[in-house]
Amino acid sequence: MVVRKVGKYEIGRTIGEGTFAKVKFAQNTETGESVAMKVLDRATIIKHSMVDQIKREISIMKLVRHPYVVRLHEGLLLANGLLHAQGGIRTPDSCLSGLVLASRTKIYIILEFITGGELFDKIIHHGRLSETEARRYFQQLIDGVDYCHSKGVYHRDLKPENLLLDSQGNIKISDFGLSALPEQGVSLLRTTCGTPNYVAPEVLSHKGYNGAVADVWSCGVILYVLLAGYLPFDELDLTTLYSKINKADFSCPSWFPVGAKSLICRILDTNPETRITIEQIRNDEWFQRGYVPVSLQEHEDVNLDDINAAFDDAEEERDIRQSHNEDMGPLLLNAFDLIILSQGLNLASMFDKGQGALKHHTRFISQKPAKVVLSSMEVVAQSMGFKTHIRNFKMRIEGVSANKTSFFSVILEVFEVAPTFYMVDIQKAAGDAGEYLNFYKSFCGNLDDIIWKPPHEASKSRISKTKSKRR
Repeated sequence: MVVRKVGKYEIGRTIGEGTFAKVKFAQNTETGESVAMKVLDRATIIKHSMVDQIKREISIMKLVRHPYVVRLHEGLLLANGLLHAQGGIRTPDSCLSGLVLASRTKIYIILEFITGGELFDKIIHHGRLSETEARRYFQQLIDGVDYCHSKGVYHRDLKPENLLLDSQGNIKISDFGLSALPEQGVSLLRTTCGTPNYVAPEVLSHKGYNGAVADVWSCGVILYVLLAGYLPFDELDLTTLYSKINKADFSCPSWFPVGAKSLICRILDTNPETRITIEQIRNDEWFQRGYVPVSLQEHEDVNLDDINAAFDDAEEERDIRQSHNEDMGPLLLNAFDLIILSQGLNLASMFDKGQGALKHHTRFISQKPAKVVLSSMEVVAQSMGFKTHIRNFKMRIEGVSANKTSFFSVILEVFEVAPTFYMVDIQKAAGDAGEYLNFYKSFCGNLDDIIWKPPHEASKSRISKTKSKRR
């Protein structure tokens, strides 16, 4: 039997598989420690414009070292010779904790191996938890989330599926793929993301939100699920679901402890300004029972330079982008495609200028990663009451027309214009032209965070908003 090794890790069976990665059981041959090895294909990551997302996820996991957060053992390991990010060569058995090693093919992220499965599975198999057990998990969740916030990290997809259980029955917050690390000076987040049943109402409003306050709402939904065994907001129709979330239209079952019910009501406050804070949660009488604050390890210096260096190969990235096809990512538009789309050499005609002339066919540009563009459009369309169907980088939006008398359908496709520019082509498939134009204006009005505007138009927009606020 051939034993496969990557550096000092002996690779075993596959224990999980997603769209872009496999997770394998592995063992450190030097220490005997079991780990989970997340394996990604570097070419696929580049084709799907996920480099920034992977960088962000690894950066976050390097920053957040907490007993209730899944631990990152090795920053990044890229196989086939294990080329050191700073340019030197290291032998496979010289991997250091947190060091980023780079080469041409696979990316290996070495994570803590968690044996207890998801908290979600425990609820599915055993139903609602006892008050004591639910409170203990909630206390650990609050400790872990608070620490993330102290590092400027907002998870944005907190739910029982992303809470793992270790061998001691303690939670481990996982999956930072949608997390945000806001830039300095940026106070509000704008990307609409997360799982609908757990997302805060202000996230659905498309007006900007505080990531920490939105995470607190998700924690409140999780506490409700732990105690009830089901969701406080759960409707098949997304329009009805979002309406209930926006009104905090829920009720607590009779078996809820009075203290827990009071705390949940203070967390599921639709007004983010008056919603209870983590500090106030910690001081709550029900929360305080049996609460033992976690002891943190000594401060560790974290260097993120190696993560950027691991992806610094612009020539290779261009080669990979040029070779990809529709199944692997957005179609790449060449100069001939652009000329056809622009009906000549006047590229200005490609894009909607807001004059209402394009009633069946419209386009916009984004500098966000293609996956983020697709995800944001899906959430916005669903919040408008439409159904969505996605295949590769093509989306179909459909539903009943605004006047409830006819069927309405739109086709959207994401194209890559340049390595950092994506074009979204939108066409009416069914319904009248006037209705399509109304849809387009409303749809794009909720996508300000992903739609790119030329500098002069962006500055006009800022001036207009400033004047509006002054009035």
